[in-house]
Amino acid sequence: MEQRRSTVVADDPGDPAARPRRRWHRFAPLVAAVVATVAVVATAPVDTTGAGGSALRDVIGDRQLRIMAPAAPGGGWDQTSREMQGALRELVGRTEVYNVAGAGGTIGLSQFVRRAGDPTELMTTGLIMIGAVEANDSPHSLAETTPLVRLTTDYQVVAVAADSPISDMAGVVAAMRSDIAAVSISGGSAGGAEQILAGLIAKAVGADPARMSYVAHSGGGEALTTLLSGRSTIGISGISELMPQIEAGTVRALAVSSPERLPALPDVPTLRETGVDAELQNWRGVVATGDISPEQEQALEDLLVNMTRTDAWREALARRGWGDATLAGPEFEEFVRSEQDRVSQVLDEIGLG
Repeated sequence: MEQRRSTVVADDPGDPAARPRRRWHRFAPLVAAVVATVAVVATAPVDTTGAGGSALRDVIGDRQLRIMAPAAPGGGWDQTSREMQGALRELVGRTEVYNVAGAGGTIGLSQFVRRAGDPTELMTTGLIMIGAVEANDSPHSLAETTPLVRLTTDYQVVAVAADSPISDMAGVVAAMRSDIAAVSISGGSAGGAEQILAGLIAKAVGADPARMSYVAHSGGGEALTTLLSGRSTIGISGISELMPQIEAGTVRALAVSSPERLPALPDVPTLRETGVDAELQNWRGVVATGDISPEQEQALEDLLVNMTRTDAWREALARRGWGDATLAGPEFEEFVRSEQDRVSQVLDEIGLG
């Protein structure tokens, strides 16, 4: 197998021609899914005349890039895909973003792997998909894709509706210890970051995670609706998904899953500050289809690295409260392998495996 020079992104992505490519190894088997919701944003053909576009044009010609958000509109993958669309505009012109919702991204994954060999197809992925693959026992895996770049980190917020009688994490802890099955928790897909964090919280307070009443949703918008309707006791979601409601006063943030308080929510304590020994970082990245050429993989990776340096992308990070976690090359591949092992272990430990 060919080896390539490591690419940890800092100030210089290195010489593209000097880096042969390699693929991920297969992870554990994953599950098949059920229902897909597709929402397409149509756009014009790609313009690869911008900075960073000439190498891409050499490998895809005048074809347009398409980005799959494997979730319903409004969630973290959807937001990431559409911020990418905006930041890529100055590099390659217009791109197309479309949604395929369901089963923590594994429905989208099952469709994406069938497009092997097409360098114009990209998919947003991350921790949630790794957990969903484990939880759903999917027949397809990320090993059937081509890794490109990790983009962002994101932390989870534990929140209640503004009119909830629960005012702080002490109230959540008391309710969980009293009867965890009576504490309904709304969040993203089964096995995703939200359910993992819910299980870690339950374990930390001495409750049985296997008895949790977790209400899974295919997107952050649906989970928020459940929380605001009063059908769940608490909600867990990413900062960017909850921030508009927190600012509007319809949702009250109780704690964040970060090791330190976040600049976007300076008055909200960490879980550890509230006495709950739990912490979790979500991340998102991008993959291409399997079986593309080394030259196509290199051009796509370099394009995305260049994208992370645009003003549009930097502004999106600040606005969404995302952390810059740009990582490419073998280090990103190794990171995903380690995440698969870590998530599998965590799910087993909290009774969700």
